[in-house]
Amino acid sequence: MTFSAAPLRLSTAAADFETAFKARLHWSADADAAIEQRVAEILADVQKRGDAAVIEYTKRFDRLDVADMTALELTVEELRAAFESLPAVQREALEAAARRVRSYHEAQKKASGESWQYRDEDGTLLGQKVTPLDRVGIYVPGGKAAYPSSVLMNAIPAHVAGVGEIIMVVPTPGGEKNPLVLAAAHVAGVSRAFTIGGAQAVAALAYGTATVPAVDKVTGPGNAYVAAAKRRVFGTVGIDMIAGPSEILVLADGSTPPDWVAMDLFSQAEHDELAQSILLCPDAAYIDRVQQEIDRLLPTMPRAEIIAASLNGRGALIHTRDMEEACAISNRIAPEHLEVSSADPHRWEPLLKHAGAIFLGAYTSESLGDYCAGPNHVLPTSGTARFSSPLGVYDFQKRSSLIEVSEQGAQTLGRIAVTLAEGEGLPAHAEAARMRLK
Repeated sequence: MTFSAAPLRLSTAAADFETAFKARLHWSADADAAIEQRVAEILADVQKRGDAAVIEYTKRFDRLDVADMTALELTVEELRAAFESLPAVQREALEAAARRVRSYHEAQKKASGESWQYRDEDGTLLGQKVTPLDRVGIYVPGGKAAYPSSVLMNAIPAHVAGVGEIIMVVPTPGGEKNPLVLAAAHVAGVSRAFTIGGAQAVAALAYGTATVPAVDKVTGPGNAYVAAAKRRVFGTVGIDMIAGPSEILVLADGSTPPDWVAMDLFSQAEHDELAQSILLCPDAAYIDRVQQEIDRLLPTMPRAEIIAASLNGRGALIHTRDMEEACAISNRIAPEHLEVSSADPHRWEPLLKHAGAIFLGAYTSESLGDYCAGPNHVLPTSGTARFSSPLGVYDFQKRSSLIEVSEQGAQTLGRIAVTLAEGEGLPAHAEAARMRLK
């Protein structure tokens, strides 16, 4: 079967651009009501019955019929054996990617994840104490696709942050275990791993069972049921984010080979039909050449049907007046992945404020960031890059304020506190400060 893809062509000069642009960007994070109801029932059941409920749902959804939870736990030895069973080229690729991801996050920790303190002029100590979370859970998708890269991107920053225990859950429908995923868990230092998935896995991590320990935070991507479950357990545990469909925005000046850009658009479109791939470019002739490459390359792609559905349903090729306008539109979109495919990317980078990750230059394909560049590939989607950041070491740490007020400082601060506390009608607050005044 032959598939064709014609992403929506837009021009910022057109009178109806704003209407068409907003319609193409639209995506709702609201979960289906039936999914929400089912997830609520699963969470409540796991919270009530623990292991028994997890075993029941794993049998129903993943076709794994086991007598007890021990059959659903992957041992450290099994993870190591999976790593050792891989071809040398795969072992080396995993280790090389892990080294780069670890090196980046160690630098991140040094820059933004250390405790600090100072004393002001009256001797009062003020500061911040940074400590790691005790235990985190990482969800790794299974089923149709397996993502060893997700293991590295979630477990390694947790490890670098100093998290004491990392619990991995991964569905294995029909009992099919992906050796790369298991090997990645070994390389990344996962503490314990269970072959469970879906809302029941999130519930087990959030509430704990007799076998699965309760964690402090749950991270990692998943389907609509996993996303709904993470949304519902937030507050009992922390979560990283509620991720929407994958996105790429290519900001091009026409200097990059058009087949490179076409393939970069494919790289996100192949994730699923709701993924979004957008090109912004001031050169209309170049946009035509990219479309020609889309037409030429699509029939060669194993996932052509998914790519075509994504590009036809949510893709866009947008002709802008100039690169400055392209940068402004990019900031409005706040994409998950932003490629600056330009002969001079550093000219445009200062104009770009909102993006999960920015890939500079024609040789920096987004796919390198997915696997081995070093920065985290867990990124904000659906415009949330306006206020959110990539997953990082800081997501596996918490911060406590340090305050040690000197006797002299208590005289100055106490008078301020008394005035404000009385103004708020909280006399005990005021008196606690007043008692320390000379």
